[in-house]
Amino acid sequence: MIVYAECEFMIHTAHSLKEKRAVLQKMTMRTKQKFNVSIAEIDHQNVWQRTRLALVAVASSKLAAEKEIQRALRFLESNPEWEQLDVWTENL
Repeated sequence: MIVYAECEFMIHTAHSLKEKRAVLQKMTMRTKQKFNVSIAEIDHQNVWQRTRLALVAVASSKLAAEKEIQRALRFLESNPEWEQLDVWTENL
């Protein structure tokens, strides 16, 4: 089973693309290390205070994939350097 999620964040502390990318790189690397998901920035690459991330989990059961995505989303949301604006998930 494949579960896909998109989440959008506002990075209030970023005052340049360099600062945004530092926060983004730290969180994407930690997410990849902690959870069995793929993650990438899919929108707002040239906007310095906003990002949209896509996450994908593949597992033998729908429940396992959903749990992994939800754990990763909770981890991302817990970062105090940004504010979560939107989350969307889909089972494929």
